[in-house]
Amino acid sequence: MPDGAPIRVLVADDQAEVRDAFREVVDSQPDMMVAAEAADGRAALEAARHVRPDVALMDIRMPGLDGLEVTRALAEDPATADVRVIVVTTFDLDEYVARALTIGAYGFLVKRSGPTLLLEAIRAAMSGDVLISPQVTVRLLSRVGGALQQLGGEGPQALSAREVEIARHIAEGKTNAEIATDLYISAGTVKTHVANIGGKLGVRNRVGIAAWAWEHGLARPTGLR
Repeated sequence: MPDGAPIRVLVADDQAEVRDAFREVVDSQPDMMVAAEAADGRAALEAARHVRPDVALMDIRMPGLDGLEVTRALAEDPATADVRVIVVTTFDLDEYVARALTIGAYGFLVKRSGPTLLLEAIRAAMSGDVLISPQVTVRLLSRVGGALQQLGGEGPQALSAREVEIARHIAEGKTNAEIATDLYISAGTVKTHVANIGGKLGVRNRVGIAAWAWEHGLARPTGLR
């Protein structure tokens, strides 16, 4: 993407009202624009191949091809491998999350997450990061249990006091904006800290950071008993 050019977004959802809502959110930002829309999976695949958007907001349950099939097809085609897919769905089933991340999605959001997180996910994808709805992150952690023992071998001493604090907030399912409010710092500063934490721990996204924090007793996922 040329410097200064807006982030070009494909919106793929079989519900017109959802597409309209996403268009309104995306087009409200000076650095983004909706470049194409699609109401089914095959149309989404064709639009992505024709328009070559930077980011695709992809529903899962669509006629023709589902969103995960489209995501896989885009990732496997060298011509569209650079399209960064964010799965946005009503159905936050664990199997969907696992499949989406395995085939290369750059985010997994539930539609009730709201516009702030949607915009944050688009910008995160453009930075090469993966953003997952906080409620999904927390639920994943609550189910993996002892499997976390191999994650994040470094103890809390590997991070600064501020980084430990931010890791704890991530493990509690908070967004960058919420962490910034709680700690009286800017969202940009939080983003920088998150990147530094991931680098120090050798994990690539918020789930990895949250798993590390939970493993080391810094937080417990909401609802875990």
